[in-house]
Amino acid sequence: MLFIATAHSLTNSPFLRHDVSDGMKSYLTPCSGEFHLPIFRSLIEGLEDILANQVILDKAVELDYQWIEFDDVRYHVQVTMKNPNILLLSVSLPNPPPEAMSFDGLPLGAIEAIKTTYGTGFQILDPPRDGFSLTLKLNFSKVRPDEAYRNSLLTKLASIREVVMGAPLKIILKHLASRTVAPELDRLVAIMHRPNETFFLVPQADKVTVAFPMRFKDSVDTILATSFLKQFVEARRAASLSSAPSCSWSPTAPQELEGAPKETLSANAGFVTFVIMPRHVEGEKLDRTVWNLSTFHAYVSYHVKCSEGFMHTRMRRRVESMIQALDQAKPLEKTRSMNSKSFKRLGLNDANHTNSK
Repeated sequence: MLFIATAHSLTNSPFLRHDVSDGMKSYLTPCSGEFHLPIFRSLIEGLEDILANQVILDKAVELDYQWIEFDDVRYHVQVTMKNPNILLLSVSLPNPPPEAMSFDGLPLGAIEAIKTTYGTGFQILDPPRDGFSLTLKLNFSKVRPDEAYRNSLLTKLASIREVVMGAPLKIILKHLASRTVAPELDRLVAIMHRPNETFFLVPQADKVTVAFPMRFKDSVDTILATSFLKQFVEARRAASLSSAPSCSWSPTAPQELEGAPKETLSANAGFVTFVIMPRHVEGEKLDRTVWNLSTFHAYVSYHVKCSEGFMHTRMRRRVESMIQALDQAKPLEKTRSMNSKSFKRLGLNDANHTNSK
């Protein structure tokens, strides 16, 4: 069973809004309260059913589902009748470009992040299943039946993308929170976030500069994205966003990217730069910042597609109203009544024939 979950997952994100100012505020303003990661409702519901049947009802259920997420991330959840207590969660990531820091197809620090997040309850299969970058194994017999633990387990499973793809970013931002720089990450760092595309970080002890080359295949999307990004940066000047990370847009690469490979600096929608300070990654703010930066391009694409869809709807309505106006402008066909008289024009031959009678 295949779920194309791109639009659904984005619209469930707590920081996506149609209004640029509201979107900027909810996207950039750090949150001290609880932050719920945008996760797939279908994945959560499916896993809830599995855990309920396996753990509470002690009932074996066979499962073989696949999900496709934005930016070519694919999931596969499988439980077989042969091994009903074993759940396999496989994740397929885009191939990292040469400039991105990776190890065996996974971002730098991904294995350590998985072990820290999931602990001993999960096992990393080596090698992973064919066609996937990572496979996690969960033994249901070791899962406690209480609801709180089960919900925590579901959240961890559904957050696998953030854990894996956000691993190098999280390492850098953790050091920023302590006002230090990781020894192996003290230079320009490229992190993959889309197929064959990266964004860049410049780590320093007191700040981290994050630069995004914005690329779009469609010319209309490029125009809309450029307009949106300019308004996005303009919204940062609002007084209510004074504590948010500073943000700038430029049509050319910023000075911080001087050492980046030339082929990575082709951006038809310009470059967006954020400056992250230690206060933006304190405590629970860290996970929110990691997710927001990791999915920034998807955030912009969401607004671009919404704008394009809105304009298409307006154009269709306009065409329909014009067609209706043209239909109303047609002259009404004249109808003859029963008492109306009709006259026939006679030609010369018809007149002579009538006189001869």
